[in-house]
Amino acid sequence: MRYYDVLVESALPYQILERIGTLLRAEERRLAALCGLKPAQWSALCYLARCNRYSDTPSAVGEYLGTTKGTTSQTLRRLQEKGLLREVADSHDRRVVHWRLSAAGKKMFRNHGPESAIEPFLQGLSKDRDSRNLLQEILRRLQKANDYRSFGICGSCNHFRRLGGGRFQCGLTGESLRAEEASLLCREHQEPVAT
Repeated sequence: MRYYDVLVESALPYQILERIGTLLRAEERRLAALCGLKPAQWSALCYLARCNRYSDTPSAVGEYLGTTKGTTSQTLRRLQEKGLLREVADSHDRRVVHWRLSAAGKKMFRNHGPESAIEPFLQGLSKDRDSRNLLQEILRRLQKANDYRSFGICGSCNHFRRLGGGRFQCGLTGESLRAEEASLLCREHQEPVAT
């Protein structure tokens, strides 16, 4: 057995996850630089590309990224100045602002999104439900232990309702959901209640 194999086999799960996280952050920095963005700007752009209409406010962006209100505001403004984001007023509450990717922002994400960089390494693992379930369980436990919001996928939420005929609804807000919204991140996500 090679020395490298002994090291890998003796690594603690935390060490493995930490190293994966470090390498993913390095890849994010590389992609950000490729796009002429700072890492915080890249993270905000990627989050906004994957979140739903309940989760695209400055406070939701800051909460997801773990940044202060000032840092989040500055990051969003810089992305707007670069033509990658646009500000949209809420149709129900004038005090609420939503941030959406512009056509240029969507194109940048489509061409250089983080999934494109990591996807080749996930080949085969994505079909391995045990690996995916283990990672999801670790994430759930970390979120629960630290009282973090889950920011999960809308369609996997306790509030998600299938009405039939290809129609969906958010049980929390009572609003209709478009089919494509079911696969987006939501700030209000709650794990389904086991029955």
